[in-house]
Amino acid sequence: MSAPLTDSSTTAVAHGAAHLPQVTEPRNPGMPLDLNWVLSAQANTSAIERRAGSIGARRSVKKAHQAAWLLRAVTCIDLTTLSGDDTDRRVARLCAKARQPVAPALLDALGMAPITTGAVCVYHEMIPAAVEALRGTNIPIAAVSTGFPAGLSPFELRLREIEMSVAAGATEIDIVISRRHVLTGNWQALYDEMAAMRAACGDAHVKAILATGELGSLRNVARASLVCMMAGADFIKTSTGKESVNATLPVTLVMIRAIRDFYDRTGIRVGYKPAGGISKAKDAVTYLALMKEELGDRWLQPDLFRFGASSLLNDIERQLEHYVTGNYSAGYRHGTS
Repeated sequence: MSAPLTDSSTTAVAHGAAHLPQVTEPRNPGMPLDLNWVLSAQANTSAIERRAGSIGARRSVKKAHQAAWLLRAVTCIDLTTLSGDDTDRRVARLCAKARQPVAPALLDALGMAPITTGAVCVYHEMIPAAVEALRGTNIPIAAVSTGFPAGLSPFELRLREIEMSVAAGATEIDIVISRRHVLTGNWQALYDEMAAMRAACGDAHVKAILATGELGSLRNVARASLVCMMAGADFIKTSTGKESVNATLPVTLVMIRAIRDFYDRTGIRVGYKPAGGISKAKDAVTYLALMKEELGDRWLQPDLFRFGASSLLNDIERQLEHYVTGNYSAGYRHGTS
């Protein structure tokens, strides 16, 4: 990662390399469950941890290169509020930040056109507020669904919740899988559940949350990733953000290699979303670097890569201000809610 995201690294920021269109891949139509493929998936934990541990230590970008990567990260954030005390007003403030995530003066100094975040992610009840606040934009509204975060409400209610969220205006649905299907190796049940949820989403894109911190092993993460993609998931996502362990680099490596395997065999690109615990700009760059090295530049666009985050944007804007002015601003100046 000695260069940023374009071949002409010295002009990456000035020419807007990080401001990407919302390119859209064909939907993942799914495929029949292939148990031989699923059961052949393994995970060499020591090798995975060694590879994941090396990426941040040996890859570093500075100055204009770093600014370009951070602007790219902004366009891939699902700006999120999932709190029990969410209000229409808080969601409106979040949406205002999604529409203008970086101060115009900073963008002018960097030679950048206006950018937005990749999406806004909220609970079902907050969808109408988000629809109103984002009117006139093309920023997607993502809703967490299916008994988030545990996924243990009755199955018919989970499907109905998806349908209601789509009807309310959500264009992306973040569903949670039943962890017990993974922990007991009931891959047919996981496939059937995911396929039914995919169907309930209709035209809305579906992100399958694996809750990887609760799956027991990296091998289970690999197998669950494949099953969800076979059942038609448009994205696979690490976590709800409510588990004790959320997104990690080893889990990310396992999941994106499953995505690569799925693409190699089917020609279908599936997106990836790490969520929970990613709050520092340097961590965002590390995740982007891993995506670039393992999957290539195409997976660095917001239709195939998202960060599930809120406070991450605050730190990115502070780092961009430091690059432009040489000074760090107070963190409270960049609040998202």
